[in-house]
Amino acid sequence: MQPRANIFRFGLLLLLSLALALPATVGSALAQKDAIESLKQTGQAFRAVARKVSPAVVFIKVEKESEVAMPEFPFGDELFRRFFGAPPAPEHQPKTRKRKARGQGSGFIISPDGLIMTNNHVVGDADKVTVRLLDGREFTADTIGTDPATDIALIKIDETDLPFLKLGNSDSLEVGDWVLAVGNPFGLSHTLTAGIVSAKGRSGIGLNDYENFIQTDAAINPGNSGGPLVNLDGQVVGINTAIFSRSGGYMGIGFAIPINMAKKIRDQLVKHGKVIRGRLGVYIQDLTPDLAESFGIDKRKGILIAQVIEDSPAEKAGLMRGDVILRIDGDPVGKVADFRNRIALTAPGTRVTLLVLRDGKKKKIKVTIEAMEGGEVAKAGTSSISSYGLSLQPLTPELADRLGYEGEKGVLVAGVEPGSPAEEAGIERGDLILEVNRVNVTTPAEVREALKKSRGAKAVMLVRHGETTRYLALHPNE
Repeated sequence: MQPRANIFRFGLLLLLSLALALPATVGSALAQKDAIESLKQTGQAFRAVARKVSPAVVFIKVEKESEVAMPEFPFGDELFRRFFGAPPAPEHQPKTRKRKARGQGSGFIISPDGLIMTNNHVVGDADKVTVRLLDGREFTADTIGTDPATDIALIKIDETDLPFLKLGNSDSLEVGDWVLAVGNPFGLSHTLTAGIVSAKGRSGIGLNDYENFIQTDAAINPGNSGGPLVNLDGQVVGINTAIFSRSGGYMGIGFAIPINMAKKIRDQLVKHGKVIRGRLGVYIQDLTPDLAESFGIDKRKGILIAQVIEDSPAEKAGLMRGDVILRIDGDPVGKVADFRNRIALTAPGTRVTLLVLRDGKKKKIKVTIEAMEGGEVAKAGTSSISSYGLSLQPLTPELADRLGYEGEKGVLVAGVEPGSPAEEAGIERGDLILEVNRVNVTTPAEVREALKKSRGAKAVMLVRHGETTRYLALHPNE
Protein backbone atom coordinates (compact mmCIF):
# COMPACT_ATOMS: atom_id res chain seq x y z
CA MET A 1 0.00 0.00 0.00
CA GLN A 2 2.84 2.37 0.71
CA PRO A 3 4.05 2.67 -2.92
CA ARG A 4 0.52 3.35 -4.11
CA ALA A 5 0.07 6.04 -1.42
CA ASN A 6 3.31 7.73 -2.51
CA ILE A 7 2.22 7.66 -6.13
CA PHE A 8 -1.14 9.13 -5.15
CA ARG A 9 0.52 11.93 -3.14
CA PHE A 10 2.90 12.68 -6.05
CA GLY A 11 -0.06 12.91 -8.43
CA LEU A 12 -1.89 15.33 -6.12
CA LEU A 13 1.21 17.52 -5.79
CA LEU A 14 1.70 17.54 -9.56
CA LEU A 15 -1.91 18.53 -10.18
CA LEU A 16 -1.67 21.20 -7.48
CA SER A 17 1.54 22.60 -9.04
CA LEU A 18 -0.04 22.72 -12.48
CA ALA A 19 -3.10 24.43 -11.06
CA LEU A 20 -0.98 27.04 -9.33
CA ALA A 21 1.24 27.58 -12.36
CA LEU A 22 -1.63 27.91 -14.81
CA PRO A 23 -2.70 31.47 -13.80
CA ALA A 24 0.93 32.65 -13.93
CA THR A 25 1.40 31.13 -17.38
CA VAL A 26 -1.84 32.62 -18.64
CA GLY A 27 -0.93 35.96 -17.01
CA SER A 28 2.48 35.94 -18.65
CA ALA A 29 1.00 35.24 -22.04
CA LEU A 30 -1.52 38.06 -21.59
CA ALA A 31 1.22 40.45 -20.48
CA GLN A 32 3.32 39.51 -23.50
CA LYS A 33 0.35 40.07 -25.78
CA ASP A 34 -0.29 43.49 -24.22
CA ALA A 35 3.38 44.45 -24.65
CA ILE A 36 3.34 43.45 -28.32
CA GLU A 37 0.12 45.38 -28.83
CA SER A 38 1.66 48.43 -27.20
CA LEU A 39 4.68 48.22 -29.50
CA LYS A 40 2.37 47.89 -32.50
CA GLN A 41 0.55 51.05 -31.41
CA THR A 42 3.88 52.90 -31.11
CA GLY A 43 4.83 51.76 -34.60
CA GLN A 44 1.45 52.88 -35.91
CA ALA A 45 2.01 56.30 -34.32
CA PHE A 46 5.40 56.60 -36.04
CA ARG A 47 3.84 55.46 -39.31
CA ALA A 48 1.13 58.13 -39.04
CA VAL A 49 3.71 60.84 -38.36
CA ALA A 50 5.81 59.74 -41.36
CA ARG A 51 2.77 59.88 -43.67
CA LYS A 52 1.84 63.31 -42.34
CA VAL A 53 5.29 64.91 -42.32
CA SER A 54 7.22 63.45 -45.27
CA PRO A 55 5.37 65.28 -48.10
CA ALA A 56 6.43 68.64 -46.62
CA VAL A 57 10.10 67.68 -46.12
CA VAL A 58 12.37 68.66 -49.00
CA PHE A 59 15.74 67.59 -50.33
CA ILE A 60 18.00 70.60 -50.96
CA LYS A 61 20.90 70.67 -53.43
CA VAL A 62 23.20 73.69 -53.63
CA GLU A 63 25.89 74.84 -56.05
CA LYS A 64 28.50 77.54 -55.64
CA GLU A 65 31.02 78.58 -58.23
CA SER A 66 34.44 79.76 -57.10
CA GLU A 67 37.78 80.54 -58.69
CA VAL A 68 40.89 78.60 -57.75
CA ALA A 69 44.48 79.26 -58.75
CA MET A 70 45.84 77.26 -61.67
CA PRO A 71 48.69 74.95 -60.66
CA GLU A 72 52.10 75.58 -62.14
CA PHE A 73 53.68 72.83 -64.26
CA PRO A 74 55.54 70.79 -61.64
CA PHE A 75 58.25 69.52 -63.97
CA GLY A 76 58.87 72.68 -65.95
CA ASP A 77 58.03 73.81 -69.48
CA GLU A 78 60.50 71.40 -71.18
CA LEU A 79 58.67 68.28 -70.03
CA PHE A 80 55.33 69.86 -70.97
CA ARG A 81 56.71 70.69 -74.48
CA ARG A 82 57.89 67.11 -75.00
CA PHE A 83 54.52 65.54 -74.40
CA PHE A 84 52.02 68.26 -75.31
CA GLY A 85 53.86 70.64 -77.62
CA ALA A 86 54.78 74.22 -76.85
CA PRO A 87 52.97 75.61 -73.81
CA PRO A 88 50.98 78.82 -74.26
CA ALA A 89 52.84 82.06 -73.69
CA PRO A 90 52.78 83.22 -70.03
CA GLU A 91 50.56 86.18 -70.86
CA HIS A 92 48.00 83.78 -72.37
CA GLN A 93 48.09 81.22 -69.59
CA PRO A 94 45.01 81.43 -67.29
CA LYS A 95 45.86 82.29 -63.69
CA THR A 96 42.68 80.82 -62.24
CA ARG A 97 39.94 78.38 -63.16
CA LYS A 98 36.33 78.09 -62.12
CA ARG A 99 35.22 75.25 -59.87
CA LYS A 100 31.73 74.27 -58.77
CA ALA A 101 31.23 73.16 -55.20
CA ARG A 102 28.13 71.12 -54.47
CA GLY A 103 26.35 70.34 -51.24
CA GLN A 104 23.08 68.98 -49.94
CA GLY A 105 20.82 69.09 -46.94
CA SER A 106 17.20 69.14 -45.85
CA GLY A 107 14.41 71.62 -45.26
CA PHE A 108 10.67 71.73 -44.63
CA ILE A 109 7.80 73.72 -46.09
CA ILE A 110 6.08 76.01 -43.58
CA SER A 111 3.44 77.66 -45.79
CA PRO A 112 1.36 76.50 -48.78
CA ASP A 113 2.94 79.15 -51.02
CA GLY A 114 6.41 77.54 -50.80
CA LEU A 115 8.21 79.16 -47.85
CA ILE A 116 10.88 76.73 -46.63
CA MET A 117 12.91 76.72 -43.43
CA THR A 118 16.41 75.23 -43.32
CA ASN A 119 19.91 75.86 -41.94
CA ASN A 120 22.09 78.75 -43.01
CA HIS A 121 25.03 76.39 -43.38
CA VAL A 122 23.01 74.39 -45.94
CA VAL A 123 22.16 77.24 -48.33
CA GLY A 124 24.53 79.98 -47.10
CA ASP A 125 25.86 82.01 -50.02
CA ALA A 126 25.06 79.38 -52.65
CA ASP A 127 24.71 80.54 -56.25
CA LYS A 128 21.95 78.03 -56.97
CA VAL A 129 19.54 76.25 -54.65
CA THR A 130 17.41 73.38 -55.98
CA VAL A 131 14.55 71.87 -53.99
CA ARG A 132 13.13 68.38 -54.62
CA LEU A 133 9.80 67.28 -53.16
CA LEU A 134 8.76 63.79 -52.13
CA ASP A 135 6.77 63.41 -55.37
CA GLY A 136 9.93 64.08 -57.42
CA ARG A 137 9.15 67.64 -58.54
CA GLU A 138 12.12 70.02 -58.54
CA PHE A 139 12.18 73.80 -58.17
CA THR A 140 14.84 76.49 -58.13
CA ALA A 141 14.56 78.37 -54.83
CA ASP A 142 15.19 82.02 -53.97
CA THR A 143 16.80 82.97 -50.66
CA ILE A 144 14.54 85.16 -48.53
CA GLY A 145 17.10 85.72 -45.77
CA THR A 146 19.75 84.05 -43.64
CA ASP A 147 20.92 84.45 -40.07
CA PRO A 148 24.37 82.93 -39.52
CA ALA A 149 24.28 83.77 -35.81
CA THR A 150 21.53 81.19 -35.22
CA ASP A 151 22.17 79.11 -38.39
CA ILE A 152 18.62 79.66 -39.69
CA ALA A 153 17.67 80.41 -43.29
CA LEU A 154 14.47 80.92 -45.27
CA ILE A 155 14.14 80.04 -48.95
CA LYS A 156 11.09 80.06 -51.23
CA ILE A 157 9.90 78.19 -54.30
CA ASP A 158 7.33 79.52 -56.77
CA GLU A 159 4.46 77.11 -56.24
CA THR A 160 1.10 77.11 -54.47
CA ASP A 161 -1.13 74.65 -52.64
CA LEU A 162 1.85 72.78 -51.20
CA PRO A 163 1.80 70.48 -48.16
CA PHE A 164 3.28 72.22 -45.13
CA LEU A 165 4.10 71.52 -41.51
CA LYS A 166 2.60 73.13 -38.44
CA LEU A 167 5.07 74.68 -36.02
CA GLY A 168 4.67 73.44 -32.45
CA ASN A 169 5.77 74.77 -29.09
CA SER A 170 9.33 73.76 -28.20
CA ASP A 171 8.95 75.22 -24.70
CA SER A 172 6.47 72.46 -23.86
CA LEU A 173 9.01 69.71 -24.57
CA GLU A 174 10.23 67.67 -21.64
CA VAL A 175 13.24 65.40 -21.34
CA GLY A 176 12.08 61.90 -22.25
CA ASP A 177 9.47 62.98 -24.83
CA TRP A 178 9.41 61.05 -28.11
CA VAL A 179 10.68 63.01 -31.14
CA LEU A 180 11.32 62.04 -34.75
CA ALA A 181 13.90 63.45 -37.16
CA VAL A 182 13.10 63.56 -40.87
CA GLY A 183 15.61 64.44 -43.57
CA ASN A 184 18.02 63.24 -46.19
CA PRO A 185 21.10 61.79 -44.47
CA PHE A 186 23.86 60.95 -46.95
CA GLY A 187 21.41 61.84 -49.71
CA LEU A 188 18.96 59.10 -48.71
CA SER A 189 15.72 60.93 -49.30
CA HIS A 190 13.06 61.22 -46.61
CA THR A 191 14.61 59.10 -43.89
CA LEU A 192 12.79 58.97 -40.53
CA THR A 193 14.50 58.17 -37.23
CA ALA A 194 13.02 58.10 -33.73
CA GLY A 195 14.39 58.93 -30.31
CA ILE A 196 13.75 61.01 -27.23
CA VAL A 197 14.60 64.49 -26.01
CA SER A 198 17.87 63.88 -24.14
CA ALA A 199 18.30 67.41 -22.79
CA LYS A 200 17.15 71.00 -23.28
CA GLY A 201 18.82 74.39 -23.26
CA ARG A 202 22.23 73.19 -24.43
CA SER A 203 24.58 76.15 -24.95
CA GLY A 204 28.31 76.70 -25.06
CA ILE A 205 28.63 74.05 -27.79
CA GLY A 206 30.49 76.52 -30.00
CA LEU A 207 28.37 75.99 -33.11
CA ASN A 208 26.44 79.27 -33.23
CA ASP A 209 26.64 82.70 -31.63
CA TYR A 210 23.21 82.17 -30.05
CA GLU A 211 22.60 78.64 -28.77
CA ASN A 212 19.73 76.99 -26.94
CA PHE A 213 19.77 73.52 -28.46
CA ILE A 214 17.42 70.61 -27.97
CA GLN A 215 19.56 67.49 -27.56
CA THR A 216 18.18 64.25 -28.93
CA ASP A 217 19.30 60.67 -29.51
CA ALA A 218 17.19 60.40 -32.69
CA ALA A 219 19.76 59.49 -35.35
CA ILE A 220 21.01 62.61 -37.17
CA ASN A 221 23.69 62.33 -39.85
CA PRO A 222 25.26 64.54 -42.54
CA GLY A 223 22.41 65.59 -44.84
CA ASN A 224 19.86 65.81 -42.01
CA SER A 225 20.80 69.47 -41.45
CA GLY A 226 17.82 71.75 -41.90
CA GLY A 227 15.23 68.99 -41.58
CA PRO A 228 12.46 69.02 -38.98
CA LEU A 229 12.44 67.47 -35.52
CA VAL A 230 8.78 66.68 -34.86
CA ASN A 231 6.66 65.46 -31.96
CA LEU A 232 4.14 62.62 -32.12
CA ASP A 233 1.48 65.08 -33.35
CA GLY A 234 3.62 65.80 -36.41
CA GLN A 235 4.35 69.37 -35.29
CA VAL A 236 7.82 70.82 -35.76
CA VAL A 237 9.59 71.39 -32.45
CA GLY A 238 13.13 71.92 -33.78
CA ILE A 239 15.43 72.23 -36.78
CA ASN A 240 18.04 69.46 -36.94
CA THR A 241 21.38 71.23 -37.09
CA ALA A 242 24.41 69.34 -35.86
CA ILE A 243 25.78 66.19 -34.27
CA PHE A 244 28.43 65.45 -31.69
CA SER A 245 30.68 62.90 -33.34
CA ARG A 246 34.27 61.70 -33.39
CA SER A 247 33.64 59.62 -36.51
CA GLY A 248 31.67 62.06 -38.63
CA GLY A 249 28.51 59.95 -38.22
CA TYR A 250 25.82 59.34 -35.64
CA MET A 251 27.03 58.68 -32.08
CA GLY A 252 23.80 59.20 -30.13
CA ILE A 253 23.93 62.97 -29.63
CA GLY A 254 22.25 65.38 -32.03
CA PHE A 255 21.30 69.04 -31.68
CA ALA A 256 18.24 70.91 -32.96
CA ILE A 257 17.37 74.61 -32.85
CA PRO A 258 14.14 75.12 -30.83
CA ILE A 259 11.31 76.09 -33.14
CA ASN A 260 10.21 78.91 -30.82
CA MET A 261 13.55 80.63 -31.46
CA ALA A 262 13.23 79.88 -35.17
CA LYS A 263 9.76 81.48 -35.33
CA LYS A 264 11.15 84.83 -34.17
CA ILE A 265 14.00 84.62 -36.66
CA ARG A 266 11.50 83.70 -39.41
CA ASP A 267 9.34 86.74 -38.68
CA GLN A 268 12.30 89.10 -38.98
CA LEU A 269 13.68 87.48 -42.11
CA VAL A 270 10.27 87.73 -43.81
CA LYS A 271 9.85 91.35 -42.73
CA HIS A 272 13.39 92.73 -43.08
CA GLY A 273 15.41 90.09 -44.92
CA LYS A 274 17.76 90.13 -41.94
CA VAL A 275 17.65 89.92 -38.14
CA ILE A 276 17.76 93.09 -36.03
CA ARG A 277 18.78 92.12 -32.51
CA GLY A 278 18.17 93.85 -29.23
CA ARG A 279 20.99 95.25 -27.11
CA LEU A 280 21.18 95.86 -23.36
CA GLY A 281 24.84 96.85 -23.14
CA VAL A 282 26.30 94.72 -20.34
CA TYR A 283 28.88 91.98 -19.93
CA ILE A 284 27.34 89.25 -17.82
CA GLN A 285 28.46 86.00 -16.23
CA ASP A 286 26.93 83.04 -14.41
CA LEU A 287 27.05 83.01 -10.63
CA THR A 288 29.42 80.39 -9.26
CA PRO A 289 28.87 79.20 -5.67
CA ASP A 290 31.84 81.32 -4.54
CA LEU A 291 30.53 84.45 -6.24
CA ALA A 292 27.01 83.86 -4.95
CA GLU A 293 28.34 83.62 -1.39
CA SER A 294 30.48 86.73 -1.85
CA PHE A 295 27.50 88.74 -3.06
CA GLY A 296 25.31 87.51 -0.22
CA ILE A 297 23.04 85.29 -2.30
CA ASP A 298 21.82 82.15 -0.57
CA LYS A 299 20.81 80.31 -3.71
CA ARG A 300 22.72 80.47 -6.97
CA LYS A 301 20.01 82.28 -8.92
CA GLY A 302 20.40 85.13 -11.36
CA ILE A 303 23.30 86.43 -13.41
CA LEU A 304 26.02 88.89 -12.49
CA ILE A 305 26.76 92.14 -14.33
CA ALA A 306 30.53 92.37 -14.72
CA GLN A 307 30.60 95.52 -16.82
CA VAL A 308 28.19 98.20 -18.03
CA ILE A 309 29.04 99.66 -21.44
CA GLU A 310 29.22 103.41 -21.68
CA ASP A 311 26.19 105.16 -23.23
CA SER A 312 24.32 101.85 -23.46
CA PRO A 313 20.65 101.23 -22.56
CA ALA A 314 21.89 99.60 -19.33
CA GLU A 315 23.89 102.69 -18.30
CA LYS A 316 21.03 105.03 -19.21
CA ALA A 317 18.66 102.98 -17.05
CA GLY A 318 21.02 102.99 -14.05
CA LEU A 319 22.28 99.41 -14.03
CA MET A 320 25.62 99.05 -12.29
CA ARG A 321 28.55 96.68 -12.22
CA GLY A 322 28.00 94.14 -9.47
CA ASP A 323 24.21 94.08 -9.88
CA VAL A 324 22.69 90.60 -9.96
CA ILE A 325 19.76 90.28 -12.40
CA LEU A 326 17.12 88.03 -10.84
CA ARG A 327 14.11 88.47 -13.16
CA ILE A 328 13.13 89.96 -16.51
CA ASP A 329 9.48 90.97 -16.88
CA GLY A 330 8.68 88.73 -13.94
CA ASP A 331 10.37 85.63 -15.35
CA PRO A 332 13.26 84.10 -13.36
CA VAL A 333 16.68 84.52 -14.95
CA GLY A 334 18.69 81.32 -15.31
CA LYS A 335 21.78 80.88 -17.45
CA VAL A 336 23.69 83.65 -19.16
CA ALA A 337 22.99 82.08 -22.58
CA ASP A 338 19.22 82.12 -21.99
CA PHE A 339 19.22 85.76 -20.89
CA ARG A 340 21.44 86.77 -23.79
CA ASN A 341 19.18 85.01 -26.27
CA ARG A 342 16.10 86.67 -24.83
CA ILE A 343 17.57 90.16 -25.02
CA ALA A 344 18.83 89.55 -28.57
CA LEU A 345 15.38 88.44 -29.72
CA THR A 346 13.63 91.39 -28.04
CA ALA A 347 12.57 94.01 -30.59
CA PRO A 348 14.44 97.33 -30.30
CA GLY A 349 12.27 99.93 -28.56
CA THR A 350 10.75 97.35 -26.21
CA ARG A 351 10.71 98.37 -22.54
CA VAL A 352 11.58 95.56 -20.12
CA THR A 353 11.61 95.46 -16.33
CA LEU A 354 14.59 93.93 -14.57
CA LEU A 355 14.59 92.89 -10.94
CA VAL A 356 18.14 93.27 -9.65
CA LEU A 357 19.88 92.64 -6.35
CA ARG A 358 22.20 95.49 -5.34
CA ASP A 359 24.01 95.55 -2.01
CA GLY A 360 21.56 93.03 -0.60
CA LYS A 361 18.44 94.95 -1.67
CA LYS A 362 16.08 94.19 -4.54
CA LYS A 363 15.37 96.95 -7.01
CA LYS A 364 13.22 97.17 -10.18
CA ILE A 365 14.81 98.91 -13.14
CA LYS A 366 13.08 99.61 -16.46
CA VAL A 367 15.28 99.47 -19.55
CA THR A 368 14.47 100.32 -23.17
CA ILE A 369 16.19 97.85 -25.48
CA GLU A 370 18.09 99.37 -28.41
CA ALA A 371 19.17 97.88 -31.73
CA MET A 372 22.46 96.04 -31.81
CA GLU A 373 24.94 97.50 -34.24
CA GLY A 374 26.63 95.19 -36.73
CA GLY A 375 29.89 93.62 -35.86
CA GLU A 376 29.53 94.54 -32.04
CA VAL A 377 53.44 92.11 -21.74
CA ALA A 378 55.14 92.39 -18.27
CA LYS A 379 58.42 94.04 -17.46
CA ALA A 380 60.54 94.78 -14.40
CA GLY A 381 59.12 96.35 -11.27
CA THR A 382 56.61 93.60 -10.60
CA SER A 383 55.21 92.60 -7.24
CA SER A 384 54.63 88.95 -6.44
CA ILE A 385 51.81 87.45 -4.34
CA SER A 386 52.89 83.84 -4.03
CA SER A 387 49.81 82.51 -2.21
CA TYR A 388 47.70 83.35 -5.28
CA GLY A 389 50.41 82.83 -7.92
CA LEU A 390 50.21 86.43 -9.14
CA SER A 391 52.87 88.87 -10.32
CA LEU A 392 51.62 92.44 -10.59
CA GLN A 393 52.85 95.79 -11.85
CA PRO A 394 51.44 99.33 -12.07
CA LEU A 395 49.51 100.31 -15.20
CA THR A 396 51.62 103.00 -16.86
CA PRO A 397 50.27 105.21 -19.67
CA GLU A 398 52.56 103.41 -22.12
CA LEU A 399 51.26 99.97 -21.10
CA ALA A 400 47.66 101.21 -21.11
CA ASP A 401 48.11 102.47 -24.66
CA ARG A 402 49.78 99.26 -25.81
CA LEU A 403 47.25 96.92 -24.19
CA GLY A 404 44.10 98.91 -24.95
CA TYR A 405 43.42 100.03 -21.38
CA GLU A 406 43.39 103.79 -22.06
CA GLY A 407 41.38 105.65 -19.44
CA GLU A 408 41.25 102.64 -17.12
CA LYS A 409 42.52 102.45 -13.56
CA GLY A 410 43.75 99.19 -12.16
CA VAL A 411 46.70 96.86 -11.65
CA LEU A 412 48.29 94.90 -14.49
CA VAL A 413 48.88 91.13 -14.20
CA ALA A 414 52.55 90.67 -15.10
CA GLY A 415 52.60 86.90 -14.69
CA VAL A 416 50.62 83.87 -13.53
CA GLU A 417 52.21 80.75 -12.08
CA PRO A 418 51.16 77.45 -13.71
CA GLY A 419 48.75 75.52 -11.49
CA SER A 420 48.25 78.49 -9.16
CA PRO A 421 44.88 79.70 -7.82
CA ALA A 422 45.10 82.63 -10.22
CA GLU A 423 45.46 80.31 -13.23
CA GLU A 424 42.67 78.03 -12.01
CA ALA A 425 40.40 81.05 -11.67
CA GLY A 426 41.12 82.05 -15.26
CA ILE A 427 43.41 85.05 -14.78
CA GLU A 428 45.93 85.57 -17.57
CA ARG A 429 49.04 87.62 -18.11
CA GLY A 430 48.07 91.05 -19.40
CA ASP A 431 44.72 91.12 -17.55
CA LEU A 432 43.80 94.23 -15.59
CA ILE A 433 42.60 93.86 -11.98
CA LEU A 434 40.00 96.56 -11.25
CA GLU A 435 38.63 95.46 -7.87
CA VAL A 436 39.44 93.09 -5.04
CA ASN A 437 36.54 92.17 -2.77
CA ARG A 438 34.45 95.06 -4.19
CA VAL A 439 37.22 97.63 -3.48
CA ASN A 440 38.84 99.56 -6.36
CA VAL A 441 42.59 99.04 -6.66
CA THR A 442 45.19 101.07 -8.57
CA THR A 443 48.54 99.81 -7.24
CA PRO A 444 50.04 96.38 -6.48
CA ALA A 445 50.24 97.43 -2.82
CA GLU A 446 46.49 98.01 -2.72
CA VAL A 447 45.88 94.55 -4.20
CA ARG A 448 48.19 93.02 -1.61
CA GLU A 449 46.45 94.87 1.23
CA ALA A 450 42.97 93.88 0.02
CA LEU A 451 44.02 90.24 -0.24
CA LYS A 452 45.58 90.43 3.19
CA LYS A 453 42.23 91.47 4.63
CA SER A 454 40.75 88.27 3.20
CA ARG A 455 42.77 86.47 5.90
CA GLY A 456 43.44 83.41 3.82
CA ALA A 457 39.88 83.08 2.58
CA LYS A 458 38.78 83.31 -1.04
CA ALA A 459 38.96 86.66 -2.76
CA VAL A 460 36.70 88.02 -5.50
CA MET A 461 38.43 90.03 -8.19
CA LEU A 462 36.95 92.11 -10.98
CA VAL A 463 39.25 91.50 -13.94
CA ARG A 464 39.29 92.99 -17.40
CA HIS A 465 40.50 90.78 -20.25
CA GLY A 466 40.63 92.62 -23.58
CA GLU A 467 37.18 94.15 -24.10
CA THR A 468 35.39 92.02 -21.51
CA THR A 469 35.17 92.30 -17.73
CA ARG A 470 34.23 89.55 -15.29
CA TYR A 471 34.32 88.60 -11.60
CA LEU A 472 36.58 85.73 -10.57
CA ALA A 473 36.88 83.92 -7.26
CA LEU A 474 40.35 82.87 -6.03
CA HIS A 475 41.22 80.47 -3.25
CA PRO A 476 44.76 80.97 -1.88
CA ASN A 477 47.23 78.13 -1.50
CA GLU A 478 47.44 76.69 1.99
